[in-house]
Amino acid sequence: MPKVVCVVGPTATGKTKMGVAIAKRFHGEVVSVDSMQIYRGMTVGTAAPTAEEMEGIPHHMIAVADPSESWSVARYVAEADRCVQDILARGNLPVLVGGTGLWLDALIRGTAFAEGQQGSEIRQALQKRMASDGAAVLLEELRQIDPEAAARLHLKDEKRIIRALEVWQETGETITAHDRRTQETPPRYDAVYIGLDFADRQDLRDRIDQRVDKMVEQGLLQEVRDLLSAGLPADATALQAIGYKQFLAVVRGEITEAEAVEEVKLRSRQYAKRQLTWLRRNQSIHWLTWDKEPDFPAALQKATEILIAEGLF
Repeated sequence: MPKVVCVVGPTATGKTKMGVAIAKRFHGEVVSVDSMQIYRGMTVGTAAPTAEEMEGIPHHMIAVADPSESWSVARYVAEADRCVQDILARGNLPVLVGGTGLWLDALIRGTAFAEGQQGSEIRQALQKRMASDGAAVLLEELRQIDPEAAARLHLKDEKRIIRALEVWQETGETITAHDRRTQETPPRYDAVYIGLDFADRQDLRDRIDQRVDKMVEQGLLQEVRDLLSAGLPADATALQAIGYKQFLAVVRGEITEAEAVEEVKLRSRQYAKRQLTWLRRNQSIHWLTWDKEPDFPAALQKATEILIAEGLF
């Protein structure tokens, strides 16, 4: 399997800078694994790397989508995998950097996704039935087809119920069988994981708060206004992300800017906790732990030792 490096960790731990440092040392190129950095015109609220922060290292999967689009993990994997393959074909090292754990796991595994897309006739028909017949009827229908999937789902899981029925109708295979087959497939890439975190949880919280303050100073509110002025609907998926959702409320006059800032900080801290919960399931991560402030030269040296031991140089 081709080797790739993954730089992971909760938000605001320095993944961008570490990814660039590793790419510079190992002739690499960065592939962003961030579900929000794919959108154009959303650089402030997503903390997308600037040209200066990229330090001349090629970056992929940043600003590749219109904010009006709603990308699935399947679409991301298809696009990002092409980037990874191209990097490998040119003899360089793919350095995958980002905090969207589901997308990263799917990319590493080379997950084959069942068919289905937003706006398809089958999905539209199922959505209409959900609205008219209710979740109980569709869940019972799923139970007859795929009892395992039905047992995992609640009546409130309307999207997942529709998805499971959609997979069956399009492929003739239950989503349970599809997922099981996917899990049994060997991963597409041999990933070496470098994880970043703070030893003291309060230091991470402080770092997150500082990042939010910086986003506000850089013009997050104006970025939201610009997106709306460009015609982006207020209910677009991109505007439901942390930061954008709260400052959209400011634009609407529903809350004050100070209230939005505190809300963004709270939601960002909660998101970091969820990221850590996801990452801790991966026993392959080599964790580099910061003290009060990140020490990138020391961390790069440790990461270099790990990568060499893993046969990357």
